[in-house]
Amino acid sequence: MLDNFIGFERPITWVLQFWPVLVFSFIAALLATWLCKKIALKFGIVDKPDNLVKTHKGTVAYLGGIGMLVGLTVGILTGIYCVHDQEYFPTAFIRLIGVLAGGAIACFIGLVDDIFDMKPWQKLLGQVGAALILIVVGIRPSLSFLQAYLGLNIPENMEIILGVPIVIIFVVGATNSLNLLDGLDGLCAGVTAIIAFAMLLLAIHLGTWGFSETGDPVRLIICLGLLGGVCGFLPFNRYPAKIFMGDAGSMLLGFVAGALMILFGEKIPRWWMASIVVFGLPILDTAVALVRRFTNKRPLFVSDRGHIYDQMLDRGIPLKKTVAICYALAAMYALTGIVMSQIRTRYALIVYVLVFAVSGYVVWKKGYLKMEGLRGAIRKEQ
Repeated sequence: MLDNFIGFERPITWVLQFWPVLVFSFIAALLATWLCKKIALKFGIVDKPDNLVKTHKGTVAYLGGIGMLVGLTVGILTGIYCVHDQEYFPTAFIRLIGVLAGGAIACFIGLVDDIFDMKPWQKLLGQVGAALILIVVGIRPSLSFLQAYLGLNIPENMEIILGVPIVIIFVVGATNSLNLLDGLDGLCAGVTAIIAFAMLLLAIHLGTWGFSETGDPVRLIICLGLLGGVCGFLPFNRYPAKIFMGDAGSMLLGFVAGALMILFGEKIPRWWMASIVVFGLPILDTAVALVRRFTNKRPLFVSDRGHIYDQMLDRGIPLKKTVAICYALAAMYALTGIVMSQIRTRYALIVYVLVFAVSGYVVWKKGYLKMEGLRGAIRKEQ
């Protein structure tokens, strides 16, 4: 099934020209995160436990999201230099700068929320604004497949109009999904690293097959920049965390992941669907949180300790083991997306539906949709 994963249109050496993006983004994020930790502690930009949602011990520095933004910025600028002499450079440059600008806005909105506690509608407005930048620079999904599957001939102007809500939904959804997943030391960063690596493999697959002259290098550069930035931050964030990414980090990572999913929807839905499944764990956790709150008549947008990982802790699973289990689940979804990207779309769609259906059944059967009180998840019956 994976025999043709590496294509014949471009040699694998074409991919290797982008290795500086990963190296420089990692080094930049590593140094910037260390510096951000010092600055946060000096100026009191810290997260304090509240014994409700925030159960960590002692104060922990914020500003980790800024460190990752520095890493991503250095990575993307390095990628721009790598392709500066190519014919497709103008379009690639605009798209890369658009993703970087949108990510910076998302990170800034999260940083303001970390320090001043913004209202939900204010954060949502900022996320929508960041998403619209992608539309402006031409990053939107192709809906031409609707003509092949449904016989609908959509004019280009209408396709652009229909693409606007799709981009907003993907960006806002991904941003808030990773924000909800940021609840344990090393969890969100590690899961994002797995997702970024899986998307990098998809980008390599498309790149070696010459899927898109402009899209292929853009996807590769963003994947490498994201992976390097997260991995540079992760050593400071794994248990016991010395710095948190905060909303600044989770919103940055969510925005970039959402942008990548849209970039994979450039022509046909096969790889778009694969990238969505690669992002499966954050989607599952968000869906479980919303369904659990709705069925238990709790506020949908009020933080609680009923996420999947919280309930694992409440059932006696140690923190490190909980994070490891989540990593394994993220890897399972990532592997499913990669493997299924190599078969026909109609068959892959069936598998994807089955995967999420089984996931939902397991969540329900294990009691993860139950809840006691406004803040706590139900404990396992002895």
